[in-house]
Amino acid sequence: MKTVLAIFSSLNGTEGNSSKLANEYLLKIENDDSVRINRVDVASLALPHLTGEEMQAWMTDSSERNESQHALAKISDNIVEAVKAADEIVLAVPMYNFGIPSSLKAYFDRIARAGITFKYTETGPVGLLENKSATVFAARGGVYAGSDFDTQTPYLKHFLNYICSDSQYTNQTECEGNEEDWNPDIGDIISLDDNDKIHILDVRQPLHYENNEFDPGESAILTVGLANLGSAGF
Repeated sequence: MKTVLAIFSSLNGTEGNSSKLANEYLLKIENDDSVRINRVDVASLALPHLTGEEMQAWMTDSSERNESQHALAKISDNIVEAVKAADEIVLAVPMYNFGIPSSLKAYFDRIARAGITFKYTETGPVGLLENKSATVFAARGGVYAGSDFDTQTPYLKHFLNYICSDSQYTNQTECEGNEEDWNPDIGDIISLDDNDKIHILDVRQPLHYENNEFDPGESAILTVGLANLGSAGF
């Protein structure tokens, strides 16, 4: 059975546009009996900022931890186990003040564990998580793709490859045809390039509603690749 870990980070919950895009994709696969979806809303988790005390708990051998350290280490341990169990990671990511939500950063901080999700080598850090793919649905309130204000794309790209040993991607996978003429639905987009392990989807058009129903097929011109995250609401 394929396990999908869907991570949401919008302050607007299911009403956030990044959440709506991700849920539209999940809706297409959740009725498949061979797929199990584990949903996590990091905004509602209210994880605190990472502290030196919590990091010290990780670095202390389990047999030597005190009660407080066991509790602190368990926070990260549970998050790491969920990531390890996933075959695909789906991320719904809005842009807040030119970056990812702080709640998502706090979640990521609990995933990056030396000796568990990555290791140091003579040539630099190497990810230890294998056989995983990632799909990122990003929504923004302006057009930042390709500008110095786009901090999300390089950060997400580097972090996912930091922990995943076999992540492969191209700098940009161009869509066939002109962008203004290319309106596939999300199912078409996800299957565009099976060689890419990380798909960051670029939403360039205002979200479209038909009879008050969200319709990504009409609204989203998406690029599979890593060069662009686009414009939409949060």
